Amino acid sequence: MAKQSKLRLQCCICGNTVPDDGLIFGPTGNGVCFNCVDLLHKYVEEELKDNTEENVQPATETALPKPQEIKAYLDQYVIGQDDAKRYLSVAVYNHYKRLNQPKDDVEIEKSNIIIVGSTGTGKTLLARTIAKQLSVPFTIVDATVLTEAGYVGEDVESILTRLLQECDYNVKQAERGIVFIDEIDKIARKSDNPSITRDVSGEGVQQALLKLLEGSVVNVLPKGGRKHPEVPMVPVNTQNILFICGGAFDGIEKKIAQRLNTQVVGFEAAGSRQKIDKQNLLQYIAPQDLKAFGLIPEIVGRLPILTYLKPLSRDALRQILTEPKNAIIKQYKKLLEMDGKTLIFEDDVLEYIVDKAIEYKLGARGLRSLTEIIMMEVMYDAPASKEDTITITRDYAKERIEAADMLKIQNSL
Repeated sequence: MAKQSKLRLQCCICGNTVPDDGLIFGPTGNGVCFNCVDLLHKYVEEELKDNTEENVQPATETALPKPQEIKAYLDQYVIGQDDAKRYLSVAVYNHYKRLNQPKDDVEIEKSNIIIVGSTGTGKTLLARTIAKQLSVPFTIVDATVLTEAGYVGEDVESILTRLLQECDYNVKQAERGIVFIDEIDKIARKSDNPSITRDVSGEGVQQALLKLLEGSVVNVLPKGGRKHPEVPMVPVNTQNILFICGGAFDGIEKKIAQRLNTQVVGFEAAGSRQKIDKQNLLQYIAPQDLKAFGLIPEIVGRLPILTYLKPLSRDALRQILTEPKNAIIKQYKKLLEMDGKTLIFEDDVLEYIVDKAIEYKLGARGLRSLTEIIMMEVMYDAPASKEDTITITRDYAKERIEAADMLKIQNSL
């Protein structure tokens, strides 16, 4: 029996006639032959590669936003902290202006940044928002997982691996990125006393960080790490990578108070002490306080820009709930709006959330946690509910928070 011939159709791109099983059909019913698909795939790959190489430069001098523009952008997402915003705006502007500097006798060195502030005051949010505005690769690294090479934990070079991952292993693009090293205070030197045991997650990590902060060529294992040593090394130059370090430095206020007291001498001593704001000693922080806390002098010197974040006041916490572009309340309203529901928070509820956040001393993060507890049942029931408007009252919020607190107490018994 003769083999039945296949139906032959025409490719809508090249016009060639091919068997029907040699075409890929789209949603409109038009078919494209495999040869055209391969050519289109290669063309798209080349275009993406060319665009990536052209867009390696983060910004030209004319396109780079001015410090006032950077601060105005930060104001849309971060409430308060004007001093820190000014420091960051100027530092980032100068850093990327430095990258556009023509070759000259005067070589401008980069200025890394260190931010000191209690938890939930916005350290990570500030760094992430600036990176978003400039459209540069950005990564967050937790310093607590870093150890000296050869010990259990992550090597310091893994910081650059994560930055490479953010830009799809484009080395040139990564070399102009921003790295935020969080919990930098957790690698402080444990003691000044010599010991037979090694401080592999403290001073040892600080020593290893020096080569990254100062600017040098570091060989990185991008995809293999320790498990695949056969993977070729990728050299990354950290000269143009901006490092922003952040930490709570819990207890550093005592170091600041000691330093301020030692400087208050003479007849003006009593008057000088009265001028010091004891409720916010972080505003008087100086590099020597970081050294007294446990950071080695070499690493303090490589973080020349030192700024602080003020503790969030009650008014600031209230604003954080509703005013920023990505405010917590706006996020939940948007989520329910996608289900066709209108969400209303009574003012008493917002005041209650702020009061509980202050009580728990968790800063802005506490606002998110509390709102999540209140909204959990609502988010569960709302999609199937027939009601178009959902109103959150203070009594309901108080009931949900107290129920969560009782559950925690029962689990701890």
